[in-house]
Amino acid sequence: MRKPWGALLGLLWVQVCWVRGMEVEQRPPALSVQEGASSTLSCNFSSAVNNVQWFRQNPGGGGLTRLFYIASGKKQDGRLACTLNTKDRHSSLHIRASRQEDAATYLCAVEAQCCLPPCSLSPNCSWA
Repeated sequence: MRKPWGALLGLLWVQVCWVRGMEVEQRPPALSVQEGASSTLSCNFSSAVNNVQWFRQNPGGGGLTRLFYIASGKKQDGRLACTLNTKDRHSSLHIRASRQEDAATYLCAVEAQCCLPPCSLSPNCSWA
């Protein structure tokens, strides 16, 4: 019995997200803050995004803890606040009144907007 691979491959292709050259820059690359002080980490990205997530990894490695999932605007959780400005392609994580236990590695992750050829239909699109 012959399988309809053409139809299956066509459906898989539709799910592909074409993003070329997405650059994500996190600043500052390293930060030293005195206890009680506030600090801000920035994440800039070169293409349009659907959302940003901020993660924390404790010293010595281990798993990542998701701090925020944000699609736009501002979110706050205790001493932590997160913003996402999709127009300016910028997100920030603000830590107020830092404590010793805040010492960690903080990471931002972005979900790029998908674009299928032809990209001329979408101003946010880039593909190769």
